[in-house]
Amino acid sequence: MKKKIFVDGLTGTTGLKIHERLSLYSELDMITIDYDKRRDPNERARCLNEADIVFLCLPDDAAKEAVSLVTNPNTRIIDASTAYRTATDWAYGLPELSNAHRESIKVSKRVSNPGCHASAFNLSVYPLIHHKVMAPNYPVTCQSLTGYSGGGKSLIDKYEQNEGKNEYTKAPRPYGLTLNHKHLPEMTLRSGLAEAPIFIPILGNNYQGLAVMVSLHTKLLSKQISAKNIHELISEHYQNEKFVKVMPYADDTNLFDGAIDITVCNDTNNAEIFVFGNDALGSTVVMTRLDNLGKGASGAAIQNMNIMLGFEEDLHL
Repeated sequence: MKKKIFVDGLTGTTGLKIHERLSLYSELDMITIDYDKRRDPNERARCLNEADIVFLCLPDDAAKEAVSLVTNPNTRIIDASTAYRTATDWAYGLPELSNAHRESIKVSKRVSNPGCHASAFNLSVYPLIHHKVMAPNYPVTCQSLTGYSGGGKSLIDKYEQNEGKNEYTKAPRPYGLTLNHKHLPEMTLRSGLAEAPIFIPILGNNYQGLAVMVSLHTKLLSKQISAKNIHELISEHYQNEKFVKVMPYADDTNLFDGAIDITVCNDTNNAEIFVFGNDALGSTVVMTRLDNLGKGASGAAIQNMNIMLGFEEDLHL
């Protein structure tokens, strides 16, 4: 019997991408809601409770409202908002972090889809803390260079307006300058840190693609370890993963004119991790690139659905 799927919030960037990916499945039946009834709580409740899997692609408050409408104990939810990413009774939807994460997703009725910045950050930092190379109280600093599509329709419109000179496209723009970005609680908790990192995201003039850069002073780590050793540790941690690839150490063939192209993983569910080091200076950078609309949003949601339904994890990805 086909599983029934409902996407609540179909018109947003993530909802549209999820729907596009779901259209590849013959194993699923989509529950649809009339456009003029999409805000009707009774109609939404009917769709939510009829589904085997619900994707919530809504603002935080609307996502919480949708969860409150679910009374069917068999309805399972994948929430793409920030609302439940630090909730202890929700599985965190980044299965590559550990076998325990993957098993939790497999059996859970409630899965919180990670944020794009947080996904790249946690893929970089979690292995270091898990393997006791980095202490939970390590003073982490990081930056993220990201495409503007992560800001949703409003920001996309600002970047793509064609009337005269567009100040948005003039140069990259660091933001989140209150140092309180909404992904910080998730980045802290799910990486295993005891204190929030200093995090500055930077908007680029590219539609999609993201790279998070985590800077480390190796002398401050819990173990005296070289950049190459860090690369080996992260490589071993992800050695069996389909969607996370640790790139070769000190290999310029994976660079573009000596630099990182943050768009290489676009339109995929892949994440690629680089480690760069200067042992003479005691400096290491761990950098993870992914598609903020793929592994950072819709791709991860579909991957989580595949795990929850017992499909091959990479089905239609």
